[in-house]
Amino acid sequence: MAKEDIKKLLEDAKQRLDQDHESFTKTINDDLKTFKKKTLDKI
Repeated sequence: MAKEDIKKLLEDAKQRLDQDHESFTKTINDDLKTFKKKTLDKI
């Protein structure tokens, strides 16, 4: 029983980390696009 619980917790944690990573990556990419646009607008 304990092994199964630990396995499920690990799977949940991995899924949450993957979602957080995707969200973080998207945020950084959006910030870069905004920065590039602002920089090009200034030039």
